Amino acid sequence: MPVIEHVDPFIGTEVTALAPPSGLAATWWWPKPQVGNTHPGATYPLGMVSACAYSGAYPTGYGRHDLSTEGVPAPLHTGLVASGFTHFQQSGTGAIRKYYNYFRVTPMLQPLDALGELWEIEDERAEPGWYAATLAGIRCEVTVGPKSAVHRYTFPGHRDARLVIDASLGGLAIPYGRTVPLRAHLHSLAPGVAQGEIVVEGAPLAVHVECDAASWRQMLWYDRRLMPGGTRLDFDHIRPTTLRPFGLMWAGPTEPGQVVELRFGFSLRGVEQARQNLRADCGEAASGTSTFDVRRAATAQTWREHLGKVTVDTPSTDRQTVFSTALYHSLVKPCLAPDESPFWPAGGAFAFDISTMWDIYRTQLPLLTTLLPERAVELAQALLYICEEEGNLPIGYRMARGADQFTRQASALAHTFLADLCQLGLPGMDWDWALVHMHNDLRRTYGEDFLLRGEAHPISHTLDLAFGYWCTSRVAQHLGDRALVEQFAPLAGRWVNAFDPADGLLKDSTYYEGGKWNYSFRLLHDMAARIDLAGGDDAFVGLLDRFFGFGADTVTQPGVRPSVEEMARGYALNRFEGLNNEPDMEAPWAYQYAGRPDRTADVVHAVLHHQFGTGRGGLPGNDDSGGLSSWYVWASLGLFPVAGQNLVLLNAPAWRESRIEVGDAVVTVETRGFVEPEPDAPAQHVQGVTLDGVPLDRTWLTGTELHRGARLLVDLGPTPGGGSARRPPSASTEGPR
Repeated sequence: MPVIEHVDPFIGTEVTALAPPSGLAATWWWPKPQVGNTHPGATYPLGMVSACAYSGAYPTGYGRHDLSTEGVPAPLHTGLVASGFTHFQQSGTGAIRKYYNYFRVTPMLQPLDALGELWEIEDERAEPGWYAATLAGIRCEVTVGPKSAVHRYTFPGHRDARLVIDASLGGLAIPYGRTVPLRAHLHSLAPGVAQGEIVVEGAPLAVHVECDAASWRQMLWYDRRLMPGGTRLDFDHIRPTTLRPFGLMWAGPTEPGQVVELRFGFSLRGVEQARQNLRADCGEAASGTSTFDVRRAATAQTWREHLGKVTVDTPSTDRQTVFSTALYHSLVKPCLAPDESPFWPAGGAFAFDISTMWDIYRTQLPLLTTLLPERAVELAQALLYICEEEGNLPIGYRMARGADQFTRQASALAHTFLADLCQLGLPGMDWDWALVHMHNDLRRTYGEDFLLRGEAHPISHTLDLAFGYWCTSRVAQHLGDRALVEQFAPLAGRWVNAFDPADGLLKDSTYYEGGKWNYSFRLLHDMAARIDLAGGDDAFVGLLDRFFGFGADTVTQPGVRPSVEEMARGYALNRFEGLNNEPDMEAPWAYQYAGRPDRTADVVHAVLHHQFGTGRGGLPGNDDSGGLSSWYVWASLGLFPVAGQNLVLLNAPAWRESRIEVGDAVVTVETRGFVEPEPDAPAQHVQGVTLDGVPLDRTWLTGTELHRGARLLVDLGPTPGGGSARRPPSASTEGPR
């Protein structure tokens, strides 16, 4: 069956509800919010627009949860409710400053005074590209295109039904969660046609709207009062204290089962481009066919093509659902919006909802590069345009003026993405242009401390910057700039300044969402030297074993509103956070650099089978724009990308066989001796691997080998395999690759 039929967009929308963990997984402690923070709304692969039921809940606008940063989130609403349907939701993030949820559409049978009332969501359904629910007896459906949304409402019989667009709404119904437009303009052009623009967080979001209920009355409204005969609303300056709701409305009688379609074209470059975007996305429906049906089918087909790039062989419907949904969540963000930058006049690549590089650089961006290399290049070009215009390669970037300054979170992470593209030799990049901006970016913010003092605090930034110089040297090497390669080498070696040789861990410092144990097992470009610094293989493995809880007691997870003391006890464990936190994501593969791939297999097996599941509570924490879901995709395939190093580590796959379309090539991963895994069963271990029929004497592939296509045959067994396979390369032992 095609992968799309197995996707469940509701996974991750509720509080984590996984089976009680056992064995190794029971020793892990999850401090961050135990909820996926996803939404089930209509999306388009890497598209500009999403649409979903709106309750004002944190953080996507969908659902029932209040703001939460630790433990189990408290409820904002007792059940699933909505006041309408909004656009531009985040996907699986935590707190990203402000929130979108613009242009709320509310179907109503009540007077306009009832606008904003919450109704119970009934008969809720969703598929990739389509979302449906019933509110107050009205059947509501929405689908989206790359830059558009199409709504369809089926009304009961009523003398005065309404469709209300609120152009003033934005953000969430939590303290300080509201987004207020600075300027706004609405224009009723003709029966069934209107245009407008709101400037929110510095971004001018334009809309062209068409409603096929042309016989209904069409009116602007302000402060919940109608403006019969009015054709324009203009607000040149709005303050939070002076904001009154305003928008557009259609109203008229309905027969039972009468259907009304509402079509939105969006643009960040004015109403005329918004109109063109609607035409490009929806065109003209053939006689007897609704625009909604045409757009829904086209979006479903696009999702089918994207999700069909990876297939796995499993008899388990539940496991297929988890995998398919993880792949789906991996391809929702970032939003690629070519020719839509509102901040500079040039056309070309533009992107937003990079929320944030810290979330996606390890797993989601490598997956994007593997499955859709041309879109990865488009994103890279967008990052460089942002840097050229705004002065920095962004850590986070939304549909707002200026990059999100997550300065404590990380530095220089875009360099890893760019280095992978360069080492793969993907076409379409101007690497001279990229090198200039990569180099300049390393000297900004924490980069000055790094250059002057040899380290930067938070100390994790020292690792970021040293690796940033190593990644930039790959681009310099590609361009034949030996002087820069030699200049960057000692700077790339400064990663060592971040560690304390006394214990083999990072130095004491402040850390963003974690402690030094969480950050100490990053996959550096010189892991051989890193292991030596820790005292050698046995000492390094000992640190990892303690971190992953081998032999440790079962722990208790934080509950609702955990106390300071409860959280302090958990942090004092210095324990793996079980995919509930980003810095831990690559740590299981650190074992491979110390000659213990069997330990990687044990940890990854426990994560795959205890940290992901079906149902609304099927994620252990924030999905982080697909960062968490893409980890599952890679790990279950028996592959793991080392971001920035053009390297893919091998491990026991969780599927009997899988097939991956890598650009125009194909990678197959087949197995011998495979046993369908069970959560409480021991992990399987790699006994040997052949690559295109030739025995492989190493536990890794280069990204180049993967991208040109390959047939991997993995022999599996119940105990660790013997032999002395070559370890993954390190800068001090392998030299340039």
